[in-house]
Amino acid sequence: MQQIGPLFKREFLGYFRSPVAYVFLVVFLFTSVGLAFFVGGFFKANLASMESFFVFHPWLFLFLIPAAGMRLWAEEKRTGTVELLFTLPVTTLEAVLGKFLAAWAFLTLAILLSLPLALTVGWLGSPDWGVIASSYLGSILMAGAYLGVCSLTSALTKNQVISFVLSVLACFVLLCLGWSVFSGVLGTVLPVWAVDLVANFSFITHFDAFTKGIVDPKDVAFFLSLAGFTLFLNIVVLER
Repeated sequence: MQQIGPLFKREFLGYFRSPVAYVFLVVFLFTSVGLAFFVGGFFKANLASMESFFVFHPWLFLFLIPAAGMRLWAEEKRTGTVELLFTLPVTTLEAVLGKFLAAWAFLTLAILLSLPLALTVGWLGSPDWGVIASSYLGSILMAGAYLGVCSLTSALTKNQVISFVLSVLACFVLLCLGWSVFSGVLGTVLPVWAVDLVANFSFITHFDAFTKGIVDPKDVAFFLSLAGFTLFLNIVVLER
């Protein structure tokens, strides 16, 4: 596990060697804040809360995280540097973890850059900082779960566009499982317990608790388990 650190540093700094990273950060911030203000009614709600900001994150991540994660392995395969990488004294596990953690740190940075909005809420009123903190934690954990899926799809192909499309489709399925509209349709053909079981595999189901200030170990375990399982499959794909 000694090579994870150098790989993490190489990958994380690599994001900032091109303007793509800065464009991503600007797009993420403007889109997330814009949705909160113009769609979520940030001021109209007249509440010292960031709920209108975080409620759109599951849907925002559906497109932005696949865009950030599609290059993880697809680009390495396309340029042939994946073979060079594995000629170095690094195991597949170390390579997968190093690249994943670097991308997750980059996404965490993108999420935390919205902290001035939280300070603005604190200046305008008296928010529940515990709810805000748990919402940030849930958003970061959910980003890791999304990224795990994207890393897996990126390892399946040399084409970044195909990786992006596969990631969006896979994440959309996991998102819709807990969407109230989808659950209502399932409720017409399945018993309640079956609908609840299906909904437990959704990003929305487990993220909602964080936005209410509830840090439930089972929700944390879901996001970490999903990320861990997809990374395990990622290793299997690369070794084959």
